[in-house]
Amino acid sequence: MTLRVLIVDDEPLARERIRELLRACDDVDVIGECADGESAVAAIESEAPDLVFLDIQMPALNGFDVLEALGAGRLPGIIFITAFDEYAVRAFETGALDYLLKPVTAERFEAALERASARLVRRGADDDATLRALLERLHADRGHATRFVARDGTRITFVNVGDVDWIEAAGNYARLHVGPRVHLLRETLKSLESRLDSSEFVRVHRSAIARLDRIVSLEPYFHGEYIITLQDGTRLTASRSYSARLRALLR
Repeated sequence: MTLRVLIVDDEPLARERIRELLRACDDVDVIGECADGESAVAAIESEAPDLVFLDIQMPALNGFDVLEALGAGRLPGIIFITAFDEYAVRAFETGALDYLLKPVTAERFEAALERASARLVRRGADDDATLRALLERLHADRGHATRFVARDGTRITFVNVGDVDWIEAAGNYARLHVGPRVHLLRETLKSLESRLDSSEFVRVHRSAIARLDRIVSLEPYFHGEYIITLQDGTRLTASRSYSARLRALLR
């Protein structure tokens, strides 16, 4: 099996080091290099590499932001590269392919590539689940979300959590409503809810989460439901199963 490999690092010397190490390896085709996270997202989606050597510390989109922007679909194999071992070690307790510490030695690189190749040959649903678990673990390690990485075609937008008025389910995606703008996020509402501060956001329906300080009124509706009006005039229905918690928080 020939591995199609993408190298992502904002440091030219680091990219050259990985490319140099790959030259000594059989059955490897380097399909490209990226110097930033945004171009990495585009390259991964367009080229569908088997394996990505992905730097963690990059400006704007770091390595974890790249995975978040790609979403929960089928991801390539990831070998993280970092100069800081503490964060990487915690992350890879979930069983991602591997991580390399800078400066990368030839022996450690060969071992990582061999392990990754073996995993990718027999890759299946369990490995995809492992990478999704990695994302969930990274979210948990970060604590409450402070920003989201939203996608609109090839455009990547950072959305501050404090600017979000409410969030709407859209299948396996979510729509962030920020004033008149709507941003599509490649994450389920359930996953988003676990990352939000429960003192600031409340689930009001199986398909909606509202920011508490945007709620201006509650009106009793049928069968224990409520009509919620937000500051911008948006009206949401709070279903019976979520109404009790909503009332308690608003008190």
